Amino acid sequence: MTGPREPKTCASCGRQIAWRRAWGRDWEQVRYCSQSCRTRRATGVDRALERAILDLLAARPRGATICPSEAARAVGGADEASWRPFMEPARAAARRLVAGGHVEILQGGQVLDPSTARGPIWVRRVPRG
Repeated sequence: MTGPREPKTCASCGRQIAWRRAWGRDWEQVRYCSQSCRTRRATGVDRALERAILDLLAARPRGATICPSEAARAVGGADEASWRPFMEPARAAARRLVAGGHVEILQGGQVLDPSTARGPIWVRRVPRG
């Protein structure tokens, strides 16, 4: 049995997957944090939300932020009943983009670990330099 490994990011929800001893031999194949995420997986809507986040950020000055609800509105539509179901998928899309090194998640103006974010968050492009 091998020792602890670097954490991974769930391919579905974007949360951090911590190494578990039970996964010791299969750690290289672990892609999902739970059975629920394994069943759900990322869909076309999830990819559309990722693209919406990146497009919204590209249209703003470097350092500007967006709320995940803006991406939810861009994909789901303007009326609240249609975009509201896309809020958690938009947050998951932002977490996946953090794992890819494209964006940062902020809360109270501070960059934070996306797996621990609770409440309102903001998304911005990763500063270059």
